[in-house]
Amino acid sequence: MLHLRISVPADLTSGVVAVLERAPAVSSLAVLDGASRRPQGDVVLADVAREAANDICDELLELGVQREGTLKIEPVETWVSHPGYDAERLAPGSSADAVVWIDVTKRAYADSELNWTYLSFMCFATLIAAIAIVLDSQILVIGAMVLGPEFGPIAALGIAMVRRRFHLLRSALWTLVVGFAIAIAVTCAASLVAKQLGWVTVEQVTAPRPATEFIYTPDKWSFIVAVIAGAAGVLSLTSARVGGLAGVFISVTTVPAAGNVALGLAFGQLTEVRGSALQLGLNIVGMALAGWLTLLFQKTVWNRFAERRERLREKILRRG
Repeated sequence: MLHLRISVPADLTSGVVAVLERAPAVSSLAVLDGASRRPQGDVVLADVAREAANDICDELLELGVQREGTLKIEPVETWVSHPGYDAERLAPGSSADAVVWIDVTKRAYADSELNWTYLSFMCFATLIAAIAIVLDSQILVIGAMVLGPEFGPIAALGIAMVRRRFHLLRSALWTLVVGFAIAIAVTCAASLVAKQLGWVTVEQVTAPRPATEFIYTPDKWSFIVAVIAGAAGVLSLTSARVGGLAGVFISVTTVPAAGNVALGLAFGQLTEVRGSALQLGLNIVGMALAGWLTLLFQKTVWNRFAERRERLREKILRRG
């Protein structure tokens, strides 16, 4: 169940209420006349089944709610309501499977923004990955994977292609390229300092590393894992169940590969650079492709549910 809070000028209130009143998936509706000061107008409150939220939000956006007012969407964690149960029953599909495209797209824009927080996490994660490679420590590799923020813009690539948001596509690509470039540059500089201090030697970089060898030796399994992880990550972001996202971070070696690229550059080991760069590219392409295909599948399937909802609504209106 989702809670909608809509602040609009008074001249839009009747249209907003009409959209909500004719939707069978709306379980409660309240209008607070004159309650909004900015914009000057009314506040409309409604509870709607998550499965039908896209249809309702699309109609509200067609009215221009987003231009003259505000549409706020909040998840309702716990609710007790027989009308709410009826509303979910009238909305075909599972609440956990429903994709609320407004919410997904908004998060994609936020996650793909290039800012100091994103760059800081990228640099910290890549530095830890470089240390993990020197020490041949799987624990530190996992820590670097979890710390890395790169999955946000990677998922945004798929969302941008499905939703045809080319500004989001450019933003996500820019964030990925600049983020990895700066993180590799910072880690490379730190590696050069460690080299001069004698903390890290070329023998440590080139020695056999059985625990972290997978970082710079990509194969078919690297791409397969990236595809599976990308699909699982997008499902975690778009559904009401997000428990699997941490597993995605741990399964894909994007940040560790960037850390090894930095080490290879600092110590002149081009073989390490080539292998890790290929690993990094395979992971990003695999996750982005899987994310796009997963979202495309979800959109196609959910459009069929939307058609069923429309037929059901017309049937209910005829009965009324």
